[in-house]
Amino acid sequence: MHRLLLVDDEPNVLSALRRALRTAFNENELRIETHDDPGRALARAGEIAFDLVVSDFRMPGLDGVQFLQQLRRIQPQAVRFMLSASAEVDTLLRALNEGEVLRFIVKPWDDEVLIAQVREGLARADELREDQRLADQMRQQRGEMSASEVERRRLEAQNPALVQVDWGPNGEILMPDGLLDPDEGGKA
Repeated sequence: MHRLLLVDDEPNVLSALRRALRTAFNENELRIETHDDPGRALARAGEIAFDLVVSDFRMPGLDGVQFLQQLRRIQPQAVRFMLSASAEVDTLLRALNEGEVLRFIVKPWDDEVLIAQVREGLARADELREDQRLADQMRQQRGEMSASEVERRRLEAQNPALVQVDWGPNGEILMPDGLLDPDEGGKA
């Protein structure tokens, strides 16, 4: 099952996107999450991995390019699309160069074209995941990466919150300062 994150400050746009995609994908194929606040969407991206993220360009507080740049730091493997009513060249270039988007969708969109683009984006996400798996497997075979490091990367790709974990030299999880209870002799 794939995961799609839709981000737009207009609830009507989110509903229309969801409705269009539900005609082509069932719940077992594609789980769709919507957020009308880019900050909350980023927080959610820190909790769960998305295969594809579609963001509006013009949103209050954080525009789509800024949102996608921050998302890329959290989930570098997520495929990114930009959605905008503006087809200005500067907007397109900024989205492509700074947000590293795969597709730029102009509002209003054609549902059939949107569905085809989402299918393409999900296929690209699968390719990226497989490329990463094969590269990690090769690094492990060459002795450049341990089996535990390969597993750690796989788990982090599924759950981005694991990225925030401090790892010790032997693969153990290090507890952050302040989480140790001083009344128990420094034991967690």
